Amino acid sequence: MALLEIVKNPAKILETKAAEVTKFNADLAKLLDDMYETMLENDGVGIAAPQVNKSIQAAVVELGEERDVLELINPVIVEVSEDTGVDMEGCLSFPDLYGDVERPLYVKVQAQDRTGALYELEAYDYDARVIQHEIDHLHGILFDKKITRTYTLQEIEEMYAEEDEEQ
Repeated sequence: MALLEIVKNPAKILETKAAEVTKFNADLAKLLDDMYETMLENDGVGIAAPQVNKSIQAAVVELGEERDVLELINPVIVEVSEDTGVDMEGCLSFPDLYGDVERPLYVKVQAQDRTGALYELEAYDYDARVIQHEIDHLHGILFDKKITRTYTLQEIEEMYAEEDEEQ
């Protein structure tokens, strides 16, 4: 596996809808493995192919307390809840930018795995947020356009310090 360079905003590839994956082969598998390694090395919970300069509809996310790895190839959101929630998000392509984003609390997605097999999944709360963020990347939609309030690094440090004190 290899670490990939993360594309930083502004970059045209981040704002362009990615192409569907049509070849499920060793090159795709290697890209997914490299994306996962790159995501972990940069303390991310999700990464989309355009963020590593590949304009294809592929993303990797970690979900749940077990941090299960999920690969989303050609994902399609087929259902979302009417209930939404606002939470702070960040993005590997936007270093030091954090802000509140409103998203549905539930999502149902159809996607393919690295072999091309179709699957469907449902996700709630934080996991639903991560999946939606990465699928947005595949459509050239960036989270900075959805932010309703930004946070400074000092505010974030203070929030985490307060959480540590409460524990």
